[in-house]
Amino acid sequence: MSSSALSGYAFYTSGSPRQEGESKWKYFIRKLFTTKSLSSLEEDQEASKLKRSLNWLDFIMLGIGNVIGSGIFVLTGQAAATKSGPAIVISFIISGIASSFAALSYSELSTMIPVAGSAYTYSYATMGELMGWIIGWDLILEYLVAAAAVAVGWSAYFVHFFNDTFGIELSSSWTNAPFTFNETTGSFSTVPGAYFNLPAFLIILLLTIILIIGVKESATVNTVIVGIKIFVIVIFVIAAGTKINPENYKPFVPPNEGTFSAFGVTGIFAGASEVFFAYIGFDAVSTTAQEAKNPQRDLPIGIIGSLGICTILYIAVCVVLTGIVPYRQLNSAAPIAVAVQSINMKWLEIIVNLGAIAGLTSVMLVSLMGQPRIFYSMAQDGLFLPKTASKVHPKFKTPYVTTAITGVICAVASAVLPIDVLANLTSVGTLLAFFLVNISVMILRLTAPDAPRKFKVPGGPFIVPILGAALSLLLLATATVSSIERLFVWMAIGLVIYFSYGRTHSKANNKRRLEEKEGIKEIVELEKSVKKEGEIDEVEVTEIP
Repeated sequence: MSSSALSGYAFYTSGSPRQEGESKWKYFIRKLFTTKSLSSLEEDQEASKLKRSLNWLDFIMLGIGNVIGSGIFVLTGQAAATKSGPAIVISFIISGIASSFAALSYSELSTMIPVAGSAYTYSYATMGELMGWIIGWDLILEYLVAAAAVAVGWSAYFVHFFNDTFGIELSSSWTNAPFTFNETTGSFSTVPGAYFNLPAFLIILLLTIILIIGVKESATVNTVIVGIKIFVIVIFVIAAGTKINPENYKPFVPPNEGTFSAFGVTGIFAGASEVFFAYIGFDAVSTTAQEAKNPQRDLPIGIIGSLGICTILYIAVCVVLTGIVPYRQLNSAAPIAVAVQSINMKWLEIIVNLGAIAGLTSVMLVSLMGQPRIFYSMAQDGLFLPKTASKVHPKFKTPYVTTAITGVICAVASAVLPIDVLANLTSVGTLLAFFLVNISVMILRLTAPDAPRKFKVPGGPFIVPILGAALSLLLLATATVSSIERLFVWMAIGLVIYFSYGRTHSKANNKRRLEEKEGIKEIVELEKSVKKEGEIDEVEVTEIP
């Protein structure tokens, strides 16, 4: 890109006041594409009150904590039973490949822009305020329903654990969602006798309290839990692997049953789209960038390392799971528990239920950690919620306001909505985020070619990002129609909020007005203070500094 072209681009994305001769519409459109400069992002990083306490091991554990959980303990069975059959292994490989491209792009951007916000911040810095808002609003939904979906799976394993270990059968009225969704008719219906998923509701509230107390404390809890669930997964693969029946793999790719997502080759891709939900973990790593001790080194290690470990574990579990029980029997919110019951290993049932409870707990913890930090970044930029939402707790140094808001909403959603609705909605949100992150890498290579990059996507600025973006779009196209429709409804709500609030409160686009407002506020406070001390009766405001 020529220097003159870059100069024009810089003006077009600068957020400058309206220029002489610039029409209202041109000015309006230009403001939508205002970008946050890398220098302003560095200022945000330096001014942050968030505590820098996380190292590379914390990030790997956060990634594993969020990636290993729902995919293995919940979605493997459902996707195998309804979409891919034993070929769910291939679905996970496809999702893993698409995720690896996104992971490389995330790694490059996280070393350039080590601030909270993840894909929201990256999009804001490359494609402008409107696109940043869209992906930020998408991520809010993504993390919210991700944690809620996992809470539903956690509740199912919690019920299994009490039944298998103590012979106590908890009431289905208070452990199931009162609503279900019919994919064929596209309508919700009530579940007779079900009122509220109480275990899911309570675990979300408990984790919210832990997250308010501190990020390092939360990371420590997560590390302990991750160690437990990796141990349980290894035990399951070794012990249940001895009970594999090769007949259960036939046919490996079940024939298509007449609809796009029901088995066959298209079912494999539909399964990949659904289990993509499981790979949101390394996105959560990047949301905590502002709390890293050494973000340029630790973030790429955490992102790429966690993805590699998790993909290997996913493949191993899928091979064993579909080998010990016919895939049709795995359509459950607790498929591994169902599979282990079929091979009569009581001791393994108890261990698996404990591992699943631990594993899903860490997924919820990291999801609930990531979402408030996106809220926090958007509130800091003036795009969403009043400035008070970006407050950091004076003692715990955490964004406690957004954490509390997120926790309460998520707890209610987990108590009343079914897991399939929540999981599918999260998958399409993840894919959209990954697509935009890949595009952001290419844009920044052109607009900021000389910016420091501690990590670079291999193969140049185009090959890996283009492949990653294309795979994300392919998987997005295989998502259920109802999930895409719900995403568009959510986006429409978000655009209404942006144009009615965000655009007029944006720091980047309303700098002069906000500075004047802040100046008036400071003078009024000074006047009150002086009057209170009784030094003078009145302060005349003649000029705004």
